[in-house]
Amino acid sequence: MRTGLYAGLCGLLFIWLSWKVIVERRRSKVGLGDGGDPDLQRAIRVHANFIEYTPFALVLLALVDVSSGPDWLVHGAGVVLVVSRVLHAQGLGATAGYSRGRYFGTLGSWIIIAGLSLALVANAIHAALN
Repeated sequence: MRTGLYAGLCGLLFIWLSWKVIVERRRSKVGLGDGGDPDLQRAIRVHANFIEYTPFALVLLALVDVSSGPDWLVHGAGVVLVVSRVLHAQGLGATAGYSRGRYFGTLGSWIIIAGLSLALVANAIHAALN
């Protein structure tokens, strides 16, 4: 399955973001919650945002993959997803305010989720009509 490559890369990114939370917890000596520490809050939020968006996008990607979606769509969406999640993590990880990485990371993630969703809906309609 072509999605495996992108799921694997996202899994590695998940571990990296988890590690960043652990490092911030050790630095701030906060075992549960965020203790009001802004750096820990941001690390937790970056990790949580990844968890909120990535699994859903990967499910959509896998569904397009197993429904014989074209290579260009599966690989294009996979690359954009991974790059978008890295950009978002770097952007939000650097500042709680506006950043290009956060903006383009969010935009790319939304485009992938919308595009894959539309591809699946179109595929289902096409299958129903034939």
